[in-house]
Order: sequence, then structure tokens, then C-alpha cells
Amino acid sequence: MIKTDILIIGAGPTGLFTVFEAGLLKLKCHLIDALPQPGGQLSEIYPKKPIYDIPGFPEINAGDLVDNLLEQIKPFEPGYTLGERAETIEKLEDGTFVVTTNRGTKHHAPVIAIAGGLGSFEPRKPPIENITDFEDKGVAYIIRDPEVYRDKRVVIAGGGDSALDWSIYLANVASEVYLVHRRNEFRGALDSVEKVAELSKLGKIELVTEAEVTQLHGDEKLTAVTVKHKANGESHLETDYFIPLFGLSPKLGPIGNWGLEIEKNAIKVDNSYDYQTNIPGIYAIGDVNTYKGKLKLILSGFHEAAIMCQSAFQRINPDKKYVMKYTTVGGVTGFDGSKKEAKKEVVKAII
Repeated sequence: MIKTDILIIGAGPTGLFTVFEAGLLKLKCHLIDALPQPGGQLSEIYPKKPIYDIPGFPEINAGDLVDNLLEQIKPFEPGYTLGERAETIEKLEDGTFVVTTNRGTKHHAPVIAIAGGLGSFEPRKPPIENITDFEDKGVAYIIRDPEVYRDKRVVIAGGGDSALDWSIYLANVASEVYLVHRRNEFRGALDSVEKVAELSKLGKIELVTEAEVTQLHGDEKLTAVTVKHKANGESHLETDYFIPLFGLSPKLGPIGNWGLEIEKNAIKVDNSYDYQTNIPGIYAIGDVNTYKGKLKLILSGFHEAAIMCQSAFQRINPDKKYVMKYTTVGGVTGFDGSKKEAKKEVVKAII
């Protein structure tokens, strides 16, 4: 049983910033996320794309923002349960909660903060009739351990940042890398497109454009794929792995069955006070919540996290009064013993 003060469901930017705001209040956090790394959409879908509406940053790449948030919360030593989805919740007699993941990991906390963005993400699967037969037998939708593909033949399908970036990475890991895309143009960062073109010229990536994978072949494991070309019929590629990277589809998932008030696939909250749901002790912040005037922006999630943590403090410590101090005055003291604060000016008394 993992015990914490605030259990955060969702390790996207809002969930990560919650750790910082909670840390200022001496509250410990643990995060659950179905993705294998923190950052949510920013890490999984568009790590190299710039964001322009983060205060203080005229422009910052999504992946860099995640790196900065992780650095910011490091002193507060958050715990992580990654690659697992929050599945069930049980409210105990004392008002605390036990959340169990799809892999059976149990978490106990007096406060739940749902920061799941648009929900749990499920891979968009290509319409290939027998694709589910080869899942975990050569078909993968997310690359968790690149070493699995060491000296193997790999067919990647897709035209976005994930397909480009993983093709580049695996070019130096796999024995053969094919990148199949139904168009000639790629929708990704320019430097990634140029790098793939360069690796193609060097023979490290074989580009197969204006084409798509339509059939999978093999007995107990995947052995080959059929590629349908727009102009020249079909071809046969022998391969050990097929990795379609067509993005992720957001779904509220099991959280939608927790008895929370739902409106248009989002969780209704009380935005007049603290972003609490209809179940006391469970909050929803960031893109996963809804209320009149809601703006689905990262900066809105940051604001909601700060307000929510103040309410969570009072719930966890009903007999304590917290006097808010600006970090410019009180500094930041981490659970790891680190201390950040402004240098004190030396004032000499005038007699």
C-alpha cells in the first residue's frame, strides 16, 4: 500500500505543478499515470512543439516545459506509479480513499486530485483486421524500452513527431527501420523531418511514402506486413515488429464510473471555491474538469492546482491555520533538505 497526502491521478503539467504547490504546504504527493513517463500529452504527443502561452516564456518546447516542471518539483520527492491506470476507488469509513490500478497497485490518501488532462489515453489503432492478434507478439503502440528492438527489423507507421523521433532513435538500435506514411509530407518538427531524410540517404531508414500497412502475417509472432502503395500495388516487408504511431485517443476511462458528476466527458467541479467534485475529498483540476467559463489551458490548470492545494491542506489539517507566504519572502524548503531563498540584506541601525 502506497500512502501519501495527495494522490494525483495524471502526471501531465497540471499534475506535476500540483506537487510544487502541495510541497509548499508540506504535503507529500504521489502520481499515477497510464503513460510510461511523466508529462502527459506534452511528452507523448508533441515534445518538440513550441507552446506560446506559458507566462514568462515567449516560447518553450513542450518537452522542455516538462523537464522544467520535473526540476522544480524534485526537492519535494514525489512518488510515481507509471504505466498503470487508476481503475477503482474505495472510500473508507474515516473518509480517506484507496485507489487501485489495473495492475493491482494500491494507494491510500485522504485527498485525491484528478489531473488527467483529457482522460486516459488509448492508442489510435489502424483498421487492420487481425491487429489485436499480434499485440504483444510484434505489435506495439508505445515504445517503452528501445532495447527490445536491438538488432531487430522494425516497421514504424505514422507521419507525426512520435513516428519521426522514434525512427531516428531506432536507426542506431534496430537492424532495419522502415517508416511508412500515407503521404509524402510529414507533420512534425522540421529538424526531425530533415534528420529522417538524411538517414534515408545514408540507408539507415527506408522511407515508404504514399503507402499504408494493410495486413499482418505470422503464426505465433509477427513475421511480415503487407504494404499497399498508392501507385504501385502492394509489397511485402519481413519484420519482427510493427509500431503504428498514430497518436492517442483521450477517454475518461474508469474514472467515469467513480460516481462523479460528469458533463460532456468532463468532471463537474465547484470553481467558486476549490475545484472539488460532488464527492468531498476528490478534486478535479486541469483539462479534465468543467465549469462555466472553463478555459482548457495549461496556465488555467496551474491556477486550479494552487487553489486546490489550499483546500486540501485544510481538509488534511482541520485544526491548523495556514498563513500563505510568497516564495519571494519565505523561500522554498524541499523535503530533501534543500533551501532556496533570497539573500537577506544587512541593515545597519542608525543611531
